[in-house]
Amino acid sequence: MHNNVFFAVFITVFIAELGDKTQLATMLFAADKEANKLIVFLGASLALIVTSGLGVLVGGLLSQYISERHLHYLAGTGFIAIGIWTLIKA
Repeated sequence: MHNNVFFAVFITVFIAELGDKTQLATMLFAADKEANKLIVFLGASLALIVTSGLGVLVGGLLSQYISERHLHYLAGTGFIAIGIWTLIKA
């Protein structure tokens, strides 16, 4: 069971991050000839770890008060709202 969750989370986050603004920003930092590539990698990795930790913490806290089904609806509605806002701003 743990392996299934691990791989599902890994694949989902990996695909979601490909071509994301975060990855593009990291590529720009790494493109700087004077930038230490290891420092760029470590900084980007630590940032992703911290934001993922916040997501786990908030998700765990919310799940105590809101059902999983409602959390899915809330997340879906949030993504749709962001998509509409992005289209309006374009």
